[in-house]
Amino acid sequence: MNFNNLKLLRKQYGYTQEQIAEKLGVSRQTIAKWERGECLPDIENVIALADIYEVTIDSLVRNIAADSSKGGEKKHMFGVTRVNDKGQITLPKKCREVFDIKPGDTLLLLGDEDRGIAIVKVSEIL
Repeated sequence: MNFNNLKLLRKQYGYTQEQIAEKLGVSRQTIAKWERGECLPDIENVIALADIYEVTIDSLVRNIAADSSKGGEKKHMFGVTRVNDKGQITLPKKCREVFDIKPGDTLLLLGDEDRGIAIVKVSEIL
């Protein structure tokens, strides 16, 4: 088990190590050690981190970038985006590049209340 996503998520949310440490009641040095992989957070802190970063525990503890390089799998973690007050999101640049999404493209939104939301470029299904 590794937590290679901790630093990425912290930076994407704009938190400092000190801010996360304060939220969890641990030292900044503890956060730094977790991010470097020198030690692992206990399960209570894993749950709290997942809540802070609004991700599942599974996505928090798995190194999706490393998984994508194995055996031709094509999984990506593009980062975190927030929904604005109009209900809109901005797809990260790397996501748009990988899926060749350009301004004016039509995207189909699919949803499964148990599994989440999927976005499919309409030209891919026609």
